[in-house]
Amino acid sequence: MKFLRRLCLAILLVYLLPALASAGWWYVKERPGNWREADWTSAHILPKPSDDREAAIYIFTATTGGMKGAVASHSWIVTKGQGDTTYNRYDKVGWGSPIRRNGYPADARWYSNTPQLVVSIKGDEAGRLISKVEQAIQSYPYSTPGGYRIWPGPNSNTFVAHVLRSVPELGAVLPPDAVGRDYLPGGKLFSVDADGLDIHATIYGLLGVSAGLRSGLEVHFMGLVAGFDVMRPAVKIPALGRFGV
Repeated sequence: MKFLRRLCLAILLVYLLPALASAGWWYVKERPGNWREADWTSAHILPKPSDDREAAIYIFTATTGGMKGAVASHSWIVTKGQGDTTYNRYDKVGWGSPIRRNGYPADARWYSNTPQLVVSIKGDEAGRLISKVEQAIQSYPYSTPGGYRIWPGPNSNTFVAHVLRSVPELGAVLPPDAVGRDYLPGGKLFSVDADGLDIHATIYGLLGVSAGLRSGLEVHFMGLVAGFDVMRPAVKIPALGRFGV
């Protein structure tokens, strides 16, 4: 009984309190009432593609809309080949064609929320990796209509996390508020990244752990993530995000 009480207390302190604090702040925050009122225009983070001849790969994340925005973000992928004059943006969405290409400007706000860069790769390295990224996008198993579920996944973050694990050279992990990132495609309970440097064990993204050079050490509970990074020192707080280098 002591163990159960301590476990419940740990869950309350580590996961539920940050989520409740974030929900309280979100409730009083000024935000659009629905998607029609939201701003979906460019945040002008990226240079105009015609002004930047280098190949590039970007991963973005932004707080999502509705009450789920209190604990969750939406992520997407942007690529541009060398000399290309346009970006290609890939989102996993729950309406229409599930993997949407260029449905929004590359660096557009999401439900009026300014996006944040998770990773940026440019030049020869980006040119080398773009084909791998595109192959990973094509291999995503939930790319047909109906292949979307807000929680625990597969959702937009499941899609981007699949690409990051398939192309570990991107060197990135989605932030802890990217709910759905830990849902492994195909209902797998265990996965090792393509380069073997990160491992993941999960019960459908609801309860699990990740460990490795990129992930650090993470414990997942009901889609919320707590942990810390070693290579880039930081603490990961459920619903609130990553704080550190």
